[in-house]
Amino acid sequence: MRSTVITGQGRATSARQKGKALKPAVKVGAVLASLALVATGCGNKAQPPGEGSDYPKGPVTVNVPSEPGSGWDTTARALVEALQKEEIVSTPLPVQNKPGGTGCTWMTSMMQQEKGKDDQIAITSLASQTMKARGLCEFGPEDTTLIATMYVEDFMVVTPDKGDIKSVEDLVKALKKDPQKVTVAASGDDTLPFALFAKEAGVDPADINFVNYEGGGEQTTAMLNGDAKVAIAGLSEFRSVLESGDIKPLVTFAKEPLQAPYDAVPTAADAGYDVTLGNWRGVYGPAEMPQEAVDYWAKTLEEVSETKTWKDTLEKNQWAPEFLTGDEAKKYAEETAATVEEGVKETDLGNSK
Repeated sequence: MRSTVITGQGRATSARQKGKALKPAVKVGAVLASLALVATGCGNKAQPPGEGSDYPKGPVTVNVPSEPGSGWDTTARALVEALQKEEIVSTPLPVQNKPGGTGCTWMTSMMQQEKGKDDQIAITSLASQTMKARGLCEFGPEDTTLIATMYVEDFMVVTPDKGDIKSVEDLVKALKKDPQKVTVAASGDDTLPFALFAKEAGVDPADINFVNYEGGGEQTTAMLNGDAKVAIAGLSEFRSVLESGDIKPLVTFAKEPLQAPYDAVPTAADAGYDVTLGNWRGVYGPAEMPQEAVDYWAKTLEEVSETKTWKDTLEKNQWAPEFLTGDEAKKYAEETAATVEEGVKETDLGNSK
């Protein structure tokens, strides 16, 4: 078996690896055929709207397909803050939480009810690709009007500070002893990296006791209430509670060790479980979104991605920049979807015992 790699041109310039180029490579090890998603060529990047354009004519809603506290929610609010602080967009950008189906409910609406509109954009990620690959949603990001990819975030497994699982070794032992007793709080997308990890540890992913939550906020509550032994999501979804000391990290699925204060957290590969998987996030519009709107947002997001405010946000959350638009973004999403589909088949996540 071989390792799963979700990465791209910006993956090399993460907060923990500034200035180092990450060479695409296939390494023998864990779960899937390695897919280093390194963007090549210039692609067809969106052009700025023509002179005299009055788009946007009014507010544009930034939709979050989950509850507050999720990675999607954190992304949307950080993005709006940067756009407004840097005075890139003057029109109102209300953030609207539309939870349901791990992003599927709102994505379906964007593909059907919001079709052709120019006043709606939404946050998406690897989550929606996993949902589609598992047969739980008709659509994935690759089916939408994908405007841009923004960054890649590493997954992290955490546990309550006062819990009985103290290390990654304890986690593996508990899973091998009785996986049903290790309740794993996971949003729909987060099941994939944990399933890959379980299989590499010699545990049948179908035996893992996953409990679905919409995001990091709900997952944290479940752990602190004793309803879950561990949880998995992006680091930023747990950051505030990690800082408070109420929960602690066990393992990440990063390619390289994280930046301080999480540099002592073992990667799965370093712990002997060769699984490397990151969660990309980006922005999409409704099906058949007018090209003028697509071009405007592609240009606007490119501008904000180069600002100090956004770069500071990336560093604070340990997000690796991954800005792509046009054909490059489309290719990235399609290749990532293929990797996710292979991972779902490898772990049999699409079926249940």
